[in-house]
Amino acid sequence: MKSLEELKAIRERMQGEIGVRKADANETRVVVGMATCGIASGARPVLNRLAELVREKGLSNVVVTQTGCIGLCQYEPIVEVFAPGKEKVTYIKMTPEKAEEVVEQHLMRGLILTKYTLQNVNL
Repeated sequence: MKSLEELKAIRERMQGEIGVRKADANETRVVVGMATCGIASGARPVLNRLAELVREKGLSNVVVTQTGCIGLCQYEPIVEVFAPGKEKVTYIKMTPEKAEEVVEQHLMRGLILTKYTLQNVNL
């Protein structure tokens, strides 16, 4: 690497290869906490199942992504759903099976599964 321009060219080429997309204001973002505590609690299978189901169901308006620490380690794995024009929904203690319900009910039908949400916990 000899210059900043060369570095920028490499970055652009790699973004194209890995399919990095800019967030769309009309998309629903599903974010899985993938810090050490989340991974240790089983977040990777949850992330994989969510991504698989979104692809299988053809939910083109849904983006599944990951983040670092959400700050609620005792409730991991955590999944947050950010839908345009709506309040964030935080699902806790997720499993791949619960993720299937979230896709079917919340992402496809708009029904929040309150039994799995942070709001259902007495803090």
